[in-house]
Amino acid sequence: MNSAQRPGDRPFTTRTPRVSAAIKLQRRREREKAGLFLAEGPQAVREAVAAGVVRELFVTADRAGEYPDASVVTDEAMAALAETVTPQGVVAVCELVDVSLNDALAKQPRLVAVAVDIRDPGNAGTILRTADAAGANTVIFAGDSVDPHNGKCVRASAGSLFHVDVVRERETGQVLDALEGMLVLATSGRGESDLFEIEPRLTRKTAWLFGGEAHGLPDEVLARAERVRVPVYGFAESLNLAAAAAVCLYASARAHRSAL
Repeated sequence: MNSAQRPGDRPFTTRTPRVSAAIKLQRRREREKAGLFLAEGPQAVREAVAAGVVRELFVTADRAGEYPDASVVTDEAMAALAETVTPQGVVAVCELVDVSLNDALAKQPRLVAVAVDIRDPGNAGTILRTADAAGANTVIFAGDSVDPHNGKCVRASAGSLFHVDVVRERETGQVLDALEGMLVLATSGRGESDLFEIEPRLTRKTAWLFGGEAHGLPDEVLARAERVRVPVYGFAESLNLAAAAAVCLYASARAHRSAL
């Protein structure tokens, strides 16, 4: 971690090179170029510190006592660093946390979540958080998915971004090839299998495929997986992406623990 100011130094401003460089990380191109991203808020920062990926920490003067190794910035600088309307006074510059597809699957994860063409960062972060809570070891962002290091995604993950292996792979076909040998299930309202009828089979190593809310999973992806529907007993047309992911991942989590 970069060293903080010396006692008596003035707070950093938006013109301070270290601050201006950090602000640029709000753009995906800059994150890719620098290999860094921003984590905002006490919870995300706490998990980033525990993961050992923090390069620099910026705080406002009122929070300096909580973070003695941090660099103090003006309120204006914090407002520029943070993407929320009401900043919580702490932002960390972190190393990118994604790993390769091969490295993640070499660990033989029992439960994998695959987000295919998920473009909404809030949904992406929620899937990360849900996968982590359900005990999934790996979350893969395939195809034209949002950058999981996007600020909104990082916040929505509530620190789970730092707990699981995060993979980014543009070629969805390569992901499906790599999942060979696992039970590969795709959520679909037109699925031939009912989630609760296949629960006894969920004790296997399983990969769940989730598609975007607007269009769902592409036909070429559905063709390479078993399509599973989450039963709807009321009058709702369907569950949203985050709710469907939670139900499916927890069904697998329960099956795995029952088998033990």
